[in-house]
Amino acid sequence: MKKLMIVALATLFAFVMAGNVFADEAALKKECVEKCEAAAKLIKEKGLDAGKAEINKKESPFVSANTYVFLQKMDGTMDAHPFSPALIGKNLIDMKDVNGKQFFKEFVTLAKGAGSGWVDYMWPKPGEEKPSAKSSYVLKVDDNTFVGAGYYK
Repeated sequence: MKKLMIVALATLFAFVMAGNVFADEAALKKECVEKCEAAAKLIKEKGLDAGKAEINKKESPFVSANTYVFLQKMDGTMDAHPFSPALIGKNLIDMKDVNGKQFFKEFVTLAKGAGSGWVDYMWPKPGEEKPSAKSSYVLKVDDNTFVGAGYYK
């Protein structure tokens, strides 16, 4: 009876923890979408240069402890990135993650097609070299640009 009770409590604990993970993931996804929508709005209202300047700042409304916004052209060129300034101006369309996935190409395909969506891939966390699982939301701003924001899993 005691063993059965321990197994039941362990199972209940596992379900509670899994629920928290899914709730956290939903909040992270919501934050990514909201930040992308706000960045797109800024670019549409104040122009591309104002958007680039704000997105490139490490201390801006587009950077949080959980995510950051980046800006790309539809040809795959990075236009703004708060944590990897070395990527700015580089065409990343053919870049692959450690699993061979051309995720920048997927970003462009989504932005040009559906206008928005999610892509899973591997990317190093800021300050790290080893890639981690990441999911990014991309949102078309206009025919030439899109914004993206992701979270690490």
